[in-house]
Amino acid sequence: MSTQTQTILGKFVWHDHMSGDVEKAKSFYTELLGWEVDAVDVGDQKYPMIKNDGQMHGGFGASQGGSPSHWLGHVAVEDADQTAEKVKAGGGTIYYGPDDIPEVGRFVIFADPQGAVISAFASSSAPEGPPAEGTFAWDELATSDVDGAKKFYGDIFGWKSRDMDMGGGMVYSIFERPGGGDAGGCMPLTEDMKSNNVPPNWLVYLGTEDVDGTTGKAKELGATVHMPPTDIPNVGRFAVLQDPTGAAFALFKGNPES
Repeated sequence: MSTQTQTILGKFVWHDHMSGDVEKAKSFYTELLGWEVDAVDVGDQKYPMIKNDGQMHGGFGASQGGSPSHWLGHVAVEDADQTAEKVKAGGGTIYYGPDDIPEVGRFVIFADPQGAVISAFASSSAPEGPPAEGTFAWDELATSDVDGAKKFYGDIFGWKSRDMDMGGGMVYSIFERPGGGDAGGCMPLTEDMKSNNVPPNWLVYLGTEDVDGTTGKAKELGATVHMPPTDIPNVGRFAVLQDPTGAAFALFKGNPES
């Protein structure tokens, strides 16, 4: 395995928007964030890929089995089949795969023991490296069992974690990749989430230069705002929304010094 491959293990390297209305999702995000969409041949199908700043970052697809619209993050692993066995041994649930993406790689979609859904992806060739930062800025797990999640993802992806005291009794955990660098965040489900029956989930943060302005535009385009633009001290500003197809996402702009 090349050193370059090792450097991306445990990193979110791709994101797919899965929905019952792919055209509506494409229209919303391209108008909201200025993304381009290029249809690329994958096997015998056309796959709409998200293009921003000259690079591919993710894609759009149809949700399967009647599942609600959602964003799905893919984490780089060395072997999708071995990862699937670890998932089963750790109490997770395999939803799809492992399966091949012709000339691209092999992946498996699964839920952790608390129910949050994620994907593991193994490239079929030496990757050129992860997409440029900024389009998909962060991935965050809200869970009913933080300690359980730390152990599970540590076993699956080799992630370690460090805790940050956010004040007011709030502890936020950062997942760290085995090769160095942060993979994502982890927090307990809030009381508001619990009261609204929000299940454990992974939330994707999309980069923008103006959280307030983009939030306002999203509302005009049919999105629902669940958390208005809010500052994270010493980190940046964010908002949490639901797009017109029903998928949750966050907007984020980091502080220059963060």
